[in-house]
Amino acid sequence: MSNDVSILGKHTEFFTSPDEAKLEAFPNRTPGRPYTVMLDTHEFSSLCPVTGQPDSCHMTITYSPAEKVVETKSLKYYLASFRNYPAFNEQVVNRILDDLVAAVQPRWMKVEGRFGARGGIQLTCIAEHCPENRPA
Repeated sequence: MSNDVSILGKHTEFFTSPDEAKLEAFPNRTPGRPYTVMLDTHEFSSLCPVTGQPDSCHMTITYSPAEKVVETKSLKYYLASFRNYPAFNEQVVNRILDDLVAAVQPRWMKVEGRFGARGGIQLTCIAEHCPENRPA
């Protein structure tokens, strides 16, 4: 395992905001083969910056790794750091995409947040990095 991975295999406290959280990655063992990784959680939540009420979300992260792969325990802790973070849904999805792209520099990545309905309207936000490299 890479020396860059410090959270895996250790008890670590949850972060209180994504500004404090650390996304970790390890070397892709098959960088020459295009493949897709899908990470999916129904347990994501953040706070509405206006009302302070929680926004629950089904979050799906799909990407084609290049040289690095995201370490999933650090991703879990990173996503949990949004629990008390006030931001609009669109900001949350774009922030997650930006932070993951900075951490792993994928060939392609898509972050999709399907937020719980409010006032009868369900919001889904999809943000994509390098759509020209999207797998067929």
